[in-house]
Amino acid sequence: MPGRTISRTHRKAKKSYTLSPESVAFLETMRRKRHGGSISSILEEILQAVRRRHERASVERAVTDYYSALSADEAAERAQWGEFALREFPE
Repeated sequence: MPGRTISRTHRKAKKSYTLSPESVAFLETMRRKRHGGSISSILEEILQAVRRRHERASVERAVTDYYSALSADEAAERAQWGEFALREFPE
């Protein structure tokens, strides 16, 4: 229908975890430094940052594995294509 918008809500799972006093103190300190917000939002930010680092590392490993598996001829050909692209499409 024209003009109709669909609102997508991202549901969050309510969980309970046991943390060390040091971790709780750290989270409280982070919350205070950010002038409010919830401990859950602080944990969410930390977990998202860790997840992104893991995903980036996974992609980097896949790229490294790909290039490590190339023969010398394939690697030379890829290098030539790269040089061509840099000449043809300068920044």
